[in-house]
Amino acid sequence: MGKKTPILGIRCTFQSLVCLLVAAIFVICTVHLTQSSSREHVLDRTASKGSGNLVSRCNLFYGKWVFDNGTYPLYKERECKFMSDQLACEKFGRKDLSYQNWRWQPHECDLPRFNATRLLESLRNKKLVFVGDSLNRGQWVSMICLVDASLAPELSSMHNNGSLMSFKAHEYNASIDFYWAPMLVESNSDDPVNHKVPDRIVRVGAIEKHARHWTDSDLLVFNTYLWWRRSKMKALWGSFESSDGIYKDVNMPRVYEMALETWANLLEVHVNRSRTRVFFVSLSPTHQKAQEWGGSEDGNCYGETEPIFQEGYQGQASCPVMMRTVEKVLDGLSTRGLNVQMINITQLTEYRKEGHPSVYRKQWEALTQDQLSNPSSYADCIHWCLPGVPDVWNELLYAQIMNL
Repeated sequence: MGKKTPILGIRCTFQSLVCLLVAAIFVICTVHLTQSSSREHVLDRTASKGSGNLVSRCNLFYGKWVFDNGTYPLYKERECKFMSDQLACEKFGRKDLSYQNWRWQPHECDLPRFNATRLLESLRNKKLVFVGDSLNRGQWVSMICLVDASLAPELSSMHNNGSLMSFKAHEYNASIDFYWAPMLVESNSDDPVNHKVPDRIVRVGAIEKHARHWTDSDLLVFNTYLWWRRSKMKALWGSFESSDGIYKDVNMPRVYEMALETWANLLEVHVNRSRTRVFFVSLSPTHQKAQEWGGSEDGNCYGETEPIFQEGYQGQASCPVMMRTVEKVLDGLSTRGLNVQMINITQLTEYRKEGHPSVYRKQWEALTQDQLSNPSSYADCIHWCLPGVPDVWNELLYAQIMNL
């Protein structure tokens, strides 16, 4: 087990999607720009409504990034045998490694330090599952690296079975899994390898195919946002195999809300409330337009080496209307007796323009001469280097799981 084992042999045609995604952000968010004042309400939602613990006394999601090369990173990239080539920025040539050394400091308290042994003990004989898209997969990889560092090599293993990837900590009989479902509901992008399609289609009322893989879990961590960033999406009533299905283009954010409602209805009926805790990770901002933070007109995250230090900075990629849609659905679940705890990463992640892989990642397709002459044209300003920002997402999750 000492040998490094890549966990993701997934072809990622990232650069071909960037232009489409950027355009979609502006179409969706500009339409609802006048409604953005309510974003404060969405971002102020606390992840726990308990009393007496840290998360009820302190807003962990508001604070600042502090450079700390004494205690961060929490693990070494090269020592995580399950690291993903999509996120291994140092391996693929990045020299400025300061992105690994930033610690999140809430204004009113200290964020509890991640304790892998304590977390694994709490997961003894249990299963934690991350469900969602590639950003959630990145958070899962971060979690695996965080906990595996505390285990002897022979006491952990990885199993890949299509959409489901499962990490086992054998000493604790604990599973930490990731399930690929980028829309949460069924779609024609559900293949974990070949999910690039010219016309994305979602079955907004169908989720059972996915849910059977995770409804029996003890802890569930969901996300979905990145793949919804367009002005409208084709919805299907019926099956992909049937010739009499009904297809209709549905505007955003209504189609997003329809899918989330299907997800919420499934949780309400099928999740064991006395056993299972449910978390939802808010949207992860992108940094594809440097002009938003005072950079060049044609720039993006490429070449950035420091966070944004302007408190409260908000980029245009963090669409308030989409966040309010999530808030509405989670509030509806709460009134029906199921509390889904929000891990509110959005504002703290807004600041980290330098934390993306940029060009320092495995390229799944050969680069053209035009791309090589203009690196920013193929820079990944969506995902996150590891060690890095997702480690802090997991520190926040850790605080919630442990009820600190």
